[in-house]
Order: sequence, then structure tokens, then C-alpha cells
Amino acid sequence: MQFSEIVGQQQVKQHLIKSVRESRISHAQLFLGPEGSGSLALALAYAQYISCEKRQQDDSCGECSSCRKYAKLIHPDLHFSYPFFAKHKEDTALSFIEEWRRSFLSNPYLGLDEWRNQLDAENKQANINIAECHQIIKKLSLKAFEGEYKVLIMWLPEYLDKVGNTLLKLIEEPPQKTLFLLVAQNQDQILNTILSRTQLVKVHRLHDNEVAEYLVKKLHISEDQALRTAYLSEGNIQSALNLSKEEGNNNFGLFSDWLRMCFTNRGLLAIEFSENTSRMGRENQKNFLRYGIKIMREVLIVLAGAEALVNLPANEKEFVINFSRILNSAKAEAIINELEKAHYHIERNANPKILFLDVSLQFIKILKYNTLPKGTQYILN
Repeated sequence: MQFSEIVGQQQVKQHLIKSVRESRISHAQLFLGPEGSGSLALALAYAQYISCEKRQQDDSCGECSSCRKYAKLIHPDLHFSYPFFAKHKEDTALSFIEEWRRSFLSNPYLGLDEWRNQLDAENKQANINIAECHQIIKKLSLKAFEGEYKVLIMWLPEYLDKVGNTLLKLIEEPPQKTLFLLVAQNQDQILNTILSRTQLVKVHRLHDNEVAEYLVKKLHISEDQALRTAYLSEGNIQSALNLSKEEGNNNFGLFSDWLRMCFTNRGLLAIEFSENTSRMGRENQKNFLRYGIKIMREVLIVLAGAEALVNLPANEKEFVINFSRILNSAKAEAIINELEKAHYHIERNANPKILFLDVSLQFIKILKYNTLPKGTQYILN
């Protein structure tokens, strides 16, 4: 992975390149950025630049032996750690390395949901277990095979839990020429003992035009479609890719019909809707719910008096404006909350027929009654 392959983030790239050229490479760094911003790709490009045998002024050469191995994620001095769904207590990241290489090489902006889909997760929770921590210590205690540095890239250290304290001594006093590059999304969920031992590299969300340009090049879609998708993705390339897949799914028609039937309290149609959506498949259900969350957030923008900021196709914008006339902010937020809870439960293999029927009933209650804070009663309009 070269810096030139990564969307945007010019300021971060320049900072990383400058640190190498001035020999100011911190042994433990935390790349902190939202999902889909390219923080994982930046960490890999940084490691490749450090290890490049013919380093250029502003990027790795991409042609030397080291770069070719980095491009395939097979360099012997490059190690990865990431959350996984262990079937046995002795499982480590190496147990899933082929799936990891395939997933990253096909999409360096992947999120945890997409990684989960590559594995047989069943109902297990993702984590980085104690066996993996011991494996990291073992790997990094060895000398470098080919390059000057040994590099460990840990994706989502938030999933370390307290077992991460096993790595503290190694992070604080690593073997010579050893780099820890942690790639995280939520600083508050990282162990403070680890956080205090790292140098922060802040990665910001991408601009809409940067995401749109990426979509045009990768998916060969129209510029208008790419801009709409980028706007809804909120700078998250992974989310933009998911939304692009929905173009042919008529999620707008399905979601708008759902809200109309709930507003008119048509219970029999809600039952039929629940049966139909239960046959869509888990990923389509998740994408549908994510789409609904985006639309309802646009409703909130209209309710806030910022209608000019809504950047949707004409029919979707018309629906958002019209629907906002029968809502207030509390009701819109309550609907978003129900959609987010539904997405959470779909991820964990809830029965979709029961779930969508329950959400439909909650929508009817929200639209028929005034939404009040949790713990109070609904009152009639």
C-alpha cells in the first residue's frame, strides 16, 4: 500500500513522511480515525515507506522486494493483529490470516461488520484474546528477518479488554527497531494504560468530494450518484460502498411505504411487510435499516431549519420535507433509535419477522402519540 493509493488525508501523509525523513519514528503510535477514513491503510503505507529499500521523496517506490511483499501483505517482518471470533481458546490472528489478507486487499477501508461477514462468526463476540497477546510477544521477541524494522499493526485495539495489559511492558520497552502501529476508532474504549504509551496520529473523516471521486473511479458510477452517496456516507468509504449497492434495491420505496403504513396504522400491511423483509437476507436488512437511519437524519436537518443542506434526489428530498411536517424532533429521534436497535439485533441474528413487526408497532406508537423522555407515559395528540 502506497500513500498515493489512499484517498485524501494529505496532511497526515506529509506528517508521516516527514517523521521518517527526519528520523523521528516513534515506536508506538495510535492512528485514531472514524471507520472508512483510511486510518488502517495509512498505517500500512507508513510501515511500507519505512521498510522501502528505494524510498522516494514522498512515497515508497512500490517496486523493491520489500514493497512487493508489503503489497501482498506477506513481508516476514510485517505482523497483523485484529479482532476475531475464536472457536477455540488457542485461536490467534494467525488462524485467520488468509481471510484477513483477502479482505484487506479487496477493500482497505473495511469495517468490523464487513470483516465479520468474512468469518463464521455465529453468535460469538469479536475480541483480541490472551492467546493473541502471547503470540504478539513471541513474534516481536525475534529479530527482523529482512528489513530494519519489525512492525505490528493492530486494528481496533478497543477489543483488547484487560488482557491488553499483558502487552504493556513490550510496548513501553520494545526490542530495538520494533514498531507498534495501533489503528483505532474510539479513543474512550482503549485501555488508558495503552493509550498513555502511544503517540497520537489523528485521522479526520474524508470530505464528500473525496469519497465521491473514489466511487466514480472504483464503481464507474455517475458523478451525481457518487456525490449523493458520499453525502449520505458522512465521509465513510465503507458506508459509501454499502450505500452504492443499494441503488438497485429500491430501499427508498420500501422505507417510505413502511412509514406511510405505520402513520396510517395499517396493522395487516405491517404484518405482510415484516414477512417480506424477513426474506431479504441479513445484509440487505442491515443496509435497509442503515438507509432508513440516514433518511431520518435528513428529516432532523429539515426540522432544524436547514433544508438547504439536504442533498438528496428530488423524490427522496420531497418525501423528507413532507414527512418532516408531521413530526417533531423527539419523534424523529425516537424512530432513529428504533432503527439503530433493530440494526444491532439483526447483526446478532434476531428473528427478522418478529423484529420488523415489533419495530412497526413501535413506529405506530411513536407516530400516533407524542414522544416523551424514557420512563414517562405517551399522551394522545
